[in-house]
Amino acid sequence: MAFGSAARKIWRGGVSPRFDGCWVALAFCVATAVVPSTRADVWKCSRDGRTQYADQPCQEGAKGSQLPQRSLQGNVIDVGRPAASLHASVLQSSPLVRAEFGAAPVLPANVCPSDRDIASMETTANSTTLPADAKRFVQDEIRRARQCQKGQGRYSAADWAISREAVAAQSSLSGAADARVRSESMHSAANPAEGELIARRRDAEARGRRQPNRPVAEPRAVGPALPVLD
Repeated sequence: MAFGSAARKIWRGGVSPRFDGCWVALAFCVATAVVPSTRADVWKCSRDGRTQYADQPCQEGAKGSQLPQRSLQGNVIDVGRPAASLHASVLQSSPLVRAEFGAAPVLPANVCPSDRDIASMETTANSTTLPADAKRFVQDEIRRARQCQKGQGRYSAADWAISREAVAAQSSLSGAADARVRSESMHSAANPAEGELIARRRDAEARGRRQPNRPVAEPRAVGPALPVLD
């Protein structure tokens, strides 16, 4: 009878304090029963050369151990979010989660010289005191910097530090040739297409040294053969 009376009071717009307390307690019980705990136990098990992760202890014949909760905090993904948001969470998660979802490793951001850096190299290239080989090298560095800005290659800040040191060394009396070699080796590793161009140029220079009276031809990209007209 008391419950019926309280229900009638709710229907009419009034709630008794006694029934209000019961309703709050009931809502709390339902909320705690529905929301799962995020601190689930995870076991890493290895068997027959394969590694699996489970929420139960490893089966008989498998080796493994329970993972500490601290290592799992960065691997929690909200499955209630849209697919695009879930995919972004996988890409930003730890290597363990990325490996489980088959996501590719995160590549470091490509670092390129700024327009101001390129302008500084152009000033060096226009110097009238630079030898011909040093001037050509600085012009090549300008071209490589612009290629980087267009997305070619994969460079780091340390790579361009090597380039800046090489450009600065072209104005000194010693060490310019060694600095060019270090910078070109860096570009060959960061940009395979540029590495092929550098290799062809070095081969042409080597042939020119063996045949001093023959001019060294600049390497060019190989294009399709032209048709032969009768």
